[in-house]
This record gives sequence, structure tokens and C-alpha cells, in this order.
Amino acid sequence: MDEHDVATELGQPGARDLLETGQLTRLAYTGADGLPRVIPIGFLWTGTAIVVCTVPTSPKARALAKRPEVALVVDAGDTPATARSVSVRGTATLETVDGVAPEYLAAAAKGMSGEEYAGFEEAVRALYRQMVRITIVPRWARYFEFGSGRVPRFLAELGA
Repeated sequence: MDEHDVATELGQPGARDLLETGQLTRLAYTGADGLPRVIPIGFLWTGTAIVVCTVPTSPKARALAKRPEVALVVDAGDTPATARSVSVRGTATLETVDGVAPEYLAAAAKGMSGEEYAGFEEAVRALYRQMVRITIVPRWARYFEFGSGRVPRFLAELGA
């Protein structure tokens, strides 16, 4: 898939909405033991990349340093008619930063307001001496909106 196709998929209004307002993504990566992992994690969409953060000693940071290929999905909807998702594949780059990564706080702010966020930020700044910023630039992406018929090709071909 070329950059244009990725931009087209991620430029869909529903995909942009999921990336900009979604609070959790399910991140898939290969663990240190060579077996797959899928974890829910807060994220921030920068407009060009997905950023997640963790502590330097986390299993995912160690695993991604060795095998940086990842996949993730952000989804919403309670019924088949309202189900929508954006799936992404890419390669993670890791950067250790002192203190709290601003992307971590921005991701958390999507799901909190005023006083709740202020308390969270204070607690986080007191807890973390360093964080690992994990940046994923999409190399492949697909947006699905099942109720409108924007479904995977193999499903669309069933009715053809």
C-alpha cells in the first residue's frame, strides 16, 4: 500500500473521528517469547502518527525494541449497524524521554475533564521519572463502517 492509499483511508471522516476522539486502541505486537500480544492502551493521533507511552521497564518497550512491527485497531459501535473501525500496521520507533511525555497527558485528556484531569496530571508527574514514547507511522490502513457497507473486500464479494 502506498502513502496515498494510507492517507485516503485515514482521511475518511469516520476514520478521523475514531483517531481523534477514541480513547483506547488495541495494540498488537510480538512479545519477547515470540508469541503475539494484544493490549488495550491509550493513544494520541498526531495527524501523521499514533503515539502511545509506557515506562522504560515495561514488557512492551523491551519487546518493541527487538521487534518493532505492530498492528492496531481503534473501534466503536455497539451493534453491527453502528460498528466501525480503523486498522493500522506500521513500525514502532521508541524514544525515552525524561519526565512525562506530553502525548501521554494529551491522550489522557481526551477522557477526562477539569478537576479529574488536574489530579491525574499531578499524580503522573509525581510517579514517572521517564517514559518511552512509542510512535507508529501508518504504512497500511483500512477504515470499515459496517452499517454503511464499507466492509472488507472478502465480505463485499460474498454478495456479488
